[in-house]
Amino acid sequence: MSTPSAGEAADGLPDPLSDHLPDVAPRLRELRRGRRLTLEAAARRAGLSPAHLSRLETGHRQPSLPMLLGLARIYGTTVSELLGEVPPEREPIVRGGRAEPFEADGWTYHQAGGPGRAMQPLRLEVPYGAQGDLVRVHPGEEWLYVLDGRLRLSLGDTVHLLAPGDSAHFDSLTPHRIAAAGPEGAELLFVHTLLQSPAADLCVGGSAPHV
Repeated sequence: MSTPSAGEAADGLPDPLSDHLPDVAPRLRELRRGRRLTLEAAARRAGLSPAHLSRLETGHRQPSLPMLLGLARIYGTTVSELLGEVPPEREPIVRGGRAEPFEADGWTYHQAGGPGRAMQPLRLEVPYGAQGDLVRVHPGEEWLYVLDGRLRLSLGDTVHLLAPGDSAHFDSLTPHRIAAAGPEGAELLFVHTLLQSPAADLCVGGSAPHV
């Protein structure tokens, strides 16, 4: 499968928006080097050839919007930052009860961070028997910390039982399942790096499929 050229969307059709993008070449190079990624490693993660990424970094090619989305995810930033937009001042403190909790497929979600961040923290209430058979695979990293109850975490073919005070940090491309291990349910802190995704689309709930 050929890589879309500059000015083309992922389906090979012209992408008129890419003609209006500012010069992002210096920022792309700066972010890659700041993440200590070689040109080859970054290109492989983005599904590009090293030569193509080099042309993007030197300004000989303009990235399409799908390319910007992929590169932003790899570098742990947002498309807005790639384009040089100055983010608004963010309130660093999130007060308890500031946002109403919501439920999805039996789990209860409490926002524990501000919107528009690269990391998305949540406090989760996981009842026994809810979503225990759902296997998830998607880009990103996950970190969780058990506050109360016992948690069953399946990573590939390995099953881990976690008690209060235990934590886990893993690559979300590893097939994983999360479930309460006892009838009392479980409560945990959860942080995900799936950039700019609605909370309902995170790996721990919602109806959005993950492939």
